[in-house]
Amino acid sequence: MKYHYFFIGLLVVAFMSCKSQQPTLTQADKDAFNTLVLNQKYRVESDRAYPQASAAMQQLSSSGVLGAGNSAGTISLIGNQNFLTIKGDSITSYLPYFGERQMQVGYGGTDSAIEFNGVVKNYKVEKNKNDGFTIKFDAVSHSENFKVQLILSPNMKSNIHLSGASRNPISYSGILIPLE
Repeated sequence: MKYHYFFIGLLVVAFMSCKSQQPTLTQADKDAFNTLVLNQKYRVESDRAYPQASAAMQQLSSSGVLGAGNSAGTISLIGNQNFLTIKGDSITSYLPYFGERQMQVGYGGTDSAIEFNGVVKNYKVEKNKNDGFTIKFDAVSHSENFKVQLILSPNMKSNIHLSGASRNPISYSGILIPLE
């Protein structure tokens, strides 16, 4: 009987030690994050893209064209160039696009990625409940207008949501990098 209690006690200790620990951010970390976002000098690099799942994307996924580990709703960007940089009121980006377009693309397919290079419009910053920020603005890629929502967390994680006039919406997740 003593072994029975010992075994139960050992299991309880083992399960309690398996609890994942969330890294705690110091006030200095939170202050540095707030300054970084409010000074508008940062870069976002994404590791995953989340195109809107559609019948066409599902057909691509079924055909094996998207590669191992990718699906119609999530695509790995590891090893692919991608970024979104905010410096003051200027924006530059190169975000690979996966999804459907509703309008004709120019000959040669040179407008396949979402490339911003100019000034942001209607830039709005809102503080979130979790000490993060939601940033909304409008930007232009070649001849297409986009509404951009950027969600930044104090742990330097980011989510980008883009919706344009001639493409299905797409989201990206990645990390926030300070600019010097």
